[in-house]
Amino acid sequence: MNYTTLISAQQLQALMASGQPLRVFDCSFDLMEPHAGEEQYLASHIPGAVYAHLDHALSAKHGLNPGQVGARAVLTVSGADAPASGGRHPLPNRERFATWLSSVGFSNDMQAVVYDRNGSAYCGRLWWMLKWAGHRNVAVLDGGLQAWQASGGAVNSGEEPAHFQASFMLGPPLASLVDGQTVASQLGRPDQTLIDARAPERFKGEVEPFDPVAGHIPGALNRPFNQNFGLDGKFKPAAQLKAEFEALLSGRDPASVVHHCGSGVSAVPNLLAMEVAGLGTTRLYAGSWSDWCSDPDRPVAQG
Repeated sequence: MNYTTLISAQQLQALMASGQPLRVFDCSFDLMEPHAGEEQYLASHIPGAVYAHLDHALSAKHGLNPGQVGARAVLTVSGADAPASGGRHPLPNRERFATWLSSVGFSNDMQAVVYDRNGSAYCGRLWWMLKWAGHRNVAVLDGGLQAWQASGGAVNSGEEPAHFQASFMLGPPLASLVDGQTVASQLGRPDQTLIDARAPERFKGEVEPFDPVAGHIPGALNRPFNQNFGLDGKFKPAAQLKAEFEALLSGRDPASVVHHCGSGVSAVPNLLAMEVAGLGTTRLYAGSWSDWCSDPDRPVAQG
């Protein structure tokens, strides 16, 4: 079987036993302690899992380093490493991402399963990126590592053996990316509905721990990403998710939705939840608030 949204721990166990081509990715991370996720991976992870570091594998190199000037600086931005988005966690371009996938032995015939131990806050990034790369068969492990262990799944510690180099080939994108200019040009129009996945206090501008400006994009709706999960850490049933999003949208067309958050990572659970709910494939503003507020000419709302 192929999985394209969620996969349960029991389904993953069966998939591993079947011998079907498979690669599991551990995306555990901590924004406040960037090394913590890899340390957690080394302490315990699903057997055979590859570690996908948010800063190193799932984000581009940040544009300019202090002191970079002239031709070198231009090459950093416009060359092969040029990011596909702005923000604190800029997306690597599709070609750079495909190179990384190939380097960890991932090929087009594989089912991908992604997980973390952070309430699915980070693994959705890789789920979305694989769709963006044209790979349909990728699923989030519902409930993360905690659900895997609760179901009796085994764990390994330490490094995993290196995988042979593969040759992942990009396909037509199965996910839609928008930039800040597009969002700005569509502000207030009915064909764009912005949903912000940050916590209410950040959305309102009461606190801002990461970015230099507090507040939100004018007209955005707020749905913190953790509202998609039940007390067991798993996604709520599809019918419940559908009812909640329809209440939030209040008659707006689900196809108009553009998701964002602080840096484009925790917005993905909202996007995935809408797909699970049967509301279609929606768009991602990957640069998100960190990109939006970097331009002083863009409007900011608070409250």
